[in-house]
Amino acid sequence: MRSVQFLAAVCIAAVGLSSCADFRHAPPTVADNLVNNAADTVERFKTLPQMAGFKGEIATAKAIVVLPSVFKAGYFVGGEGGNGVLVVRGAEGVWSHPAFYTLAGASFGVQIGLQDTEIVLVLRSDKALNAILEHQAKLGADVGITVGVVGMGIEASTTSALGPDILAFANSILGLYGGASLEGAVLVRRTDLNEAFYAPGAEPRAIVFENKYSNPKAEPLRTALAAP
Repeated sequence: MRSVQFLAAVCIAAVGLSSCADFRHAPPTVADNLVNNAADTVERFKTLPQMAGFKGEIATAKAIVVLPSVFKAGYFVGGEGGNGVLVVRGAEGVWSHPAFYTLAGASFGVQIGLQDTEIVLVLRSDKALNAILEHQAKLGADVGITVGVVGMGIEASTTSALGPDILAFANSILGLYGGASLEGAVLVRRTDLNEAFYAPGAEPRAIVFENKYSNPKAEPLRTALAAP
């Protein structure tokens, strides 16, 4: 039993490796790299055969969250974590500048493995977007936000026959993982990265809705989302 607990602790600690890498760099560098990687992820997903519906979903999305690297680990007790950006479509179809978030989660059950996955969350309802902005949302039907998954590396499922509030496109970069999903994961705002990329006091709603902040380094991401 102790060996299982020890292995579980090691695996969950490994989830933090992707975040720990941030500590080797100053927040402005972390934010710049994250935005660049997010743009690369969007461009890559447009070309992957298993993401055939990706461009169509982006064209009608309320908002998206791009997570270029979500590291998952588990041995009966599992965890996942990774940084990402939230971008919102404006009234005239123009994409906002990005606000920074971290995805974090833990799960229990029959699961084992290590995996690095790039994920794009397509927010298809105002309910999902407001939950992230107002409450740093937990993903899952238990809080009224349904999630469907398309692609490699995470179980392909949906919690609603009417269509999910969030559709996740996932591409496994490295490794295999069994028995986990995005149910129960939470998105937490990264105040340090928001302020590093923009200015002290920058917060998500002011960035994505009020257009109080901008940074030209976000243009490749916004262009990638706007391009057909």
